Amino acid sequence: MIAVPFIALVVGALLAFALNIKPLHGIEGQYLAVACLAGLDTVLGGIRGGLEDRFDNAIFVSGFLSNIGIAFLLAYLGDKIYLPLYLVVAFVFGVRIFNNLSLIRRSIVTIVKDSLARRKRQAAMSPAPETTP
Repeated sequence: MIAVPFIALVVGALLAFALNIKPLHGIEGQYLAVACLAGLDTVLGGIRGGLEDRFDNAIFVSGFLSNIGIAFLLAYLGDKIYLPLYLVVAFVFGVRIFNNLSLIRRSIVTIVKDSLARRKRQAAMSPAPETTP
């Protein structure tokens, strides 16, 4: 299940390269940037949930849609009141992305350390092979 968000991220990136999508300028670019940050935050949260054995597809999809919706709404509201709220959204999602990345890194390091310790214990407990002259 942990592969679902990673595969979705890779497929999206490949589609963007294959379709030769150019960056948008102006207000549409701001909305797209906010949506990308919201999506990346959700994907990293899904990877983190998978590493912690707490991943759920329903939570992933609802989180993805609600993150993007809230980010769009805040950016739109900021445009209407002439206040650059998209910067606030970018800051918040940036903090969440770095937090998720640090927790993913910690989970991976812990998994690798546990695996190495388990192998070391198994090697110490197994009898040495007999050698005959």
